[in-house]
Amino acid sequence: MIARYTRPAMRGIWTDENRLGIWLEIEMLAAEALVKEKVVPAADHARMLAGAERCRADLKGLVERAKELEKTLNHDVIGFTTAVTEQIQHPASRWLHFGLTSSDIVDTAFAVQMVQSADLLIENIREVRKSIAKRARQHRFTACIGRSHGIHAEPTTFGLKLALMYDEFGRAEKRLKTAREAVAVGKVSGAVGTSAHLSPRVERHICRKLKLRPAPLATQVVQRDLHAEFMNALALTGASIERWAVEFRHLQRTEVLEAEEPFTIGQKGSSAMPHKRNPITWERLTGLARVLRGNAVAALENVALWHERDISHSSVERIIFPDSCTLLDYMLGLVKRMMDGLNVYPENMRRNLGLSLGMWNSQTVLLALIRKGLTREEAYTLVQRNAMATWATKHAGRDDADFLLQLRSDPEVDRHFAKGELEGLCSPEFHFRHVRDRFKAVGL
Repeated sequence: MIARYTRPAMRGIWTDENRLGIWLEIEMLAAEALVKEKVVPAADHARMLAGAERCRADLKGLVERAKELEKTLNHDVIGFTTAVTEQIQHPASRWLHFGLTSSDIVDTAFAVQMVQSADLLIENIREVRKSIAKRARQHRFTACIGRSHGIHAEPTTFGLKLALMYDEFGRAEKRLKTAREAVAVGKVSGAVGTSAHLSPRVERHICRKLKLRPAPLATQVVQRDLHAEFMNALALTGASIERWAVEFRHLQRTEVLEAEEPFTIGQKGSSAMPHKRNPITWERLTGLARVLRGNAVAALENVALWHERDISHSSVERIIFPDSCTLLDYMLGLVKRMMDGLNVYPENMRRNLGLSLGMWNSQTVLLALIRKGLTREEAYTLVQRNAMATWATKHAGRDDADFLLQLRSDPEVDRHFAKGELEGLCSPEFHFRHVRDRFKAVGL
């Protein structure tokens, strides 16, 4: 058998050299299995291996020759087998591709490429999560306002935001592992999957050597719902990237400015306005996530093929799989760079906390009044009335607008609380009692 080669980087995984290199390995593994089946003489197998080593030594040349032959043959696999036959230079070449159909090597090699890609992407996500975890721990108790509908809600911490991000990318890692397992399937069962011309032992031998599992049943191709699952895992990872890209884009807005993507020395923000520092990388990631989703839709369209096979899926896959794997590899690298260099502004978070004049305590006061014996409707009316009065004071341009002061000035509220009791309830620390437990729940 020819020597196995190390996994290339992502772009290299989807090159013609890597693809034909895997095809070559599958062909030699098939011949090796046929020696054990007493179909191929050992001496002929040795001749085939010698030719394969010449091909391996010049994969670029093999690719060029196969493409040249394909111009006439109009068939990529036959172009490949013809180019390999030329290098074997012996009647033993008759055993090359014996009993195989094109999809036996194409789909099996495709599985290897997807597994190689998944391994890289899983490594990338782990590195991204390390960066997120570091920043989350750093800002575990950095107070900031939480927002729902874009409006101030209750306090949270910036660390909790990042812990949530860490947890989400943990799910992305699990999905990619599941998708990797789903597509780690080879098939060497012939033109319609019946193993009519090769024993299933040949298929098992090839798949075992390639660390794949044989498809329990196939047509001429491995079924494309598996490939769609893989592409959807990539698209979902992209969706998670976009979710956080949108978050950080909002946090970088001038009137918020709680976090900002790195702005490097010499960088320019605008051709017209020299003061601009725009969230361009997060915006780029937002856009690229849309490409991944579009490619996932194309993979879903590939599931329905005619009978035992047509090739409507083939042209699509030659584009969407290399593009999506390479794209997500690039996107995860950007996310790591963004998290490592993210500028965080706790002083702005404190400033923004003050903008809602302490009204983020409204639920705390509501529940306290209910504990005092009021009905929920009674308590809600009292708290909302004072919240609206606080806003009215603010909008009137007065500097004394403050929710706590407003509550204390309302006899119907104040009579329910002892001196200092409301002040104790209305503090950010009240909201952060379980932060450590939340961190532990996601493994931080």
